[in-house]
Amino acid sequence: MDLTSSNPPFLPDLAIEIQDLNKVYGGGRRPSKRALNEFSLNIPRGSFFGLLGPNGAGKSTLINIMAGLVKKSSGKVRIWGSDIETDERQARCAIGVVPQELNLDPFFTPREVLEVQAGFYGVPKRERRTAEILELVGLTDKADAYARALSGGMRRRLLVAKALVHAPPIVVLDEPTAGVDVELRQQLWRHIRELNARGATVLLTTHYLEEAEELCDHIAIINHGKLVACDSTHALLRRIDNKSVSLILAKPLSKVPEVMQRLHAVQTAPNELHINYRPSANAMQEILDAARSCELSVADIRTDEVELEDIFLQLTSGSKDEAD
Repeated sequence: MDLTSSNPPFLPDLAIEIQDLNKVYGGGRRPSKRALNEFSLNIPRGSFFGLLGPNGAGKSTLINIMAGLVKKSSGKVRIWGSDIETDERQARCAIGVVPQELNLDPFFTPREVLEVQAGFYGVPKRERRTAEILELVGLTDKADAYARALSGGMRRRLLVAKALVHAPPIVVLDEPTAGVDVELRQQLWRHIRELNARGATVLLTTHYLEEAEELCDHIAIINHGKLVACDSTHALLRRIDNKSVSLILAKPLSKVPEVMQRLHAVQTAPNELHINYRPSANAMQEILDAARSCELSVADIRTDEVELEDIFLQLTSGSKDEAD
């Protein structure tokens, strides 16, 4: 399934371009709330991009603006090279949104859901790929079952299928695994990875930080409607200058040697020393040299790497939720 075949014959370097985007709710008699504040972001074509932020950070507002459901206050948004205001039709055709809510008609079958959705987008019957999409998301054997008879995981997959009927080159997933058990979550991600491998640009919002760390090649963090971080996942994980190492010793210690105390080593077991250190100030080799200088025999080394959650908490700690 070619996810760019029904779109313009060019392939832009950037799937989504957002410049100085603002959204203010209310005003007049009601107090105004700024959901997006001079927000700028570029998402490369073909990437698996994560958008993270606490509740009320502005993620849903951003997605709704891109989908044409909310009007921006100011700024520019281009989707697959088309401005969402001056080229609204093309912009909407270039994006497929998988919402948080399971908004399916319980009396429609998956086949009927996709056919109706394709009709909304004006896809001619001869060009519809209903069977192919159902196979892609693993619902071929449920094609003619009522939606109300599907499990929660199957309904999630049907929402993904629904977003693909017009072959959009960009797929936006808004908390797609909320309330889904671990097994079904893994199934869903297999299908999304396949979409990305077939050429789709994927934008994911999620509260499961381990998902974003595992799946996304780039991650942006939004807080109070502002972009507070944007980088490759690997580079982002290197931002926190803090690591820890445990030295498993061949023999137990009666006390921590003075040279190790200078490195703030803590004895956590008779034969184990734990050290928190800053890579910018202390190299691992310095720690090993110190252990060797006091004749400690190191049997094993265990390191704890920085996780995305550490970055997220550092950048969003102390935030107060606003309108999302």
